[in-house]
Amino acid sequence: MDKSMLSLLQLCDSNFPTGAFSHSFGLESYIQEGQVHDPATFANWLGVYLNQQLVHADGLAARCVFDAVQGNRPDEVWKWDRLLTVQNLARETREGTQKMGDRMLALIESMYSFPLLSQYRQRIRGKDSFGHPAVVFTMTGHHLGASREDTLVFYLYSVVVGLVQNAVRAIPLGQTAGQRIIRDVQEALPAAVDRILALDEEDFGVLSPGIELSQMKHERVNIRIFMS
Repeated sequence: MDKSMLSLLQLCDSNFPTGAFSHSFGLESYIQEGQVHDPATFANWLGVYLNQQLVHADGLAARCVFDAVQGNRPDEVWKWDRLLTVQNLARETREGTQKMGDRMLALIESMYSFPLLSQYRQRIRGKDSFGHPAVVFTMTGHHLGASREDTLVFYLYSVVVGLVQNAVRAIPLGQTAGQRIIRDVQEALPAAVDRILALDEEDFGVLSPGIELSQMKHERVNIRIFMS
């Protein structure tokens, strides 16, 4: 296996401490309303999240960030950092994503060093950028020599694995059921990447209203396990 693939695998590990275990991104609202309550209903929710939220927001932005880094156009990287943040209407999800991005950036800085990453850190400290895990992951994938397609599929996989682990705790699902869902969703990842590659920039932010509303409603759930 290529060394860049092995390095990206480390970033996909659910034990990689970005704080993702503290965020459900609206899943907890669906659980409390009884709409997600078993492996089948969670797998359905995960499919919608992957093909709507991830493809049209994080995934499309990651593709554009990779192209901008490849073409040495840092201003476009900062543009997508901003777009990812301002289109995220739910306060908890928006703030949680920023914290995850900042944490991932700090972790990767401790392992790798390259100018664009340092510049991103300086911009966040100066409040010129916000910080987002999709941006950090994509910049790192490019630095490690991974292809655009591999960077995208590994990023999607990292998000999916984190959500499954959170569902195992929250619904709850058994560990075996969680692993079966991860196995099944892997088949959808290449198709999701193909969709991302076919999108126009104007398709950014075409999201599922139900998921956005569930993220907003999370502020008022009765009992919460997650921060968002």
